[in-house]
Amino acid sequence: MRFLADMGISMRTVAWLRQQGHDAIHLREENLHRSLDEDVLAKARAEKRILLTMDLDFGYLMAVSGEQLPSVILFRLADERSEVVNERLADVLAQCKGDLEAGAIISVSEVAIRVRRLPIQL
Repeated sequence: MRFLADMGISMRTVAWLRQQGHDAIHLREENLHRSLDEDVLAKARAEKRILLTMDLDFGYLMAVSGEQLPSVILFRLADERSEVVNERLADVLAQCKGDLEAGAIISVSEVAIRVRRLPIQL
């Protein structure tokens, strides 16, 4: 799978994804750390990448956009250490592959994984 990590996601998570055989890049590596949220979504969409973020704005933007892609994995964790993020991300990848490929906003907490398929009908 292909991933784009937002600024709140650790480079350690990007490295972990690469070790798992995924194509993962970080905004910092692309010198896009000051990009507007809309531009980040456009890059993820154009490159067919799943956006990893802790920023609630991306879920909102996708909900109101009417778009089906990119999928967004939104981490809502009290403990944001990369080890915790990686563990929860492994759970998401094991349980939600079809949703990610089809287009979804996936909200991840310590105790739950919530999937909302895109596009969202308001």
